[in-house]
Amino acid sequence: MVEIVGLLHASLLIKDLAASRAFYEDVLGLRPSTSRPDLGFPGVWYDVGTAQIHLICQPNPDPVTGRPAHGGRDRHTALGVRDWDALKAKLDGAGIAYTLSRSGRRALFFRDPDGNTFELVESA
Repeated sequence: MVEIVGLLHASLLIKDLAASRAFYEDVLGLRPSTSRPDLGFPGVWYDVGTAQIHLICQPNPDPVTGRPAHGGRDRHTALGVRDWDALKAKLDGAGIAYTLSRSGRRALFFRDPDGNTFELVESA
């Protein structure tokens, strides 16, 4: 029987590598991974716990407009975070719009510059 044992990485399409790197590195505090080889096309890898986020630079086929206002009703990538209040304050300071989880959990949803949606959930 095949058993899926974990998520290795999530690939997200971006259109502007410099703008996306500024967002992921300056706002979210991620650092580029040095463990991945150059694949011959623009992009960047970030280590996130035992998994990775891979940003791939190419025209984004998904519309940024017309998406649900609340990211919980859209496809999204959920990440566990420590110091949820500090992260929320950082998003506020950067002028990043978000919506709070409707479940009552300490979680929020926001979009990157290309409309990719993230859920950030407080983790111990």
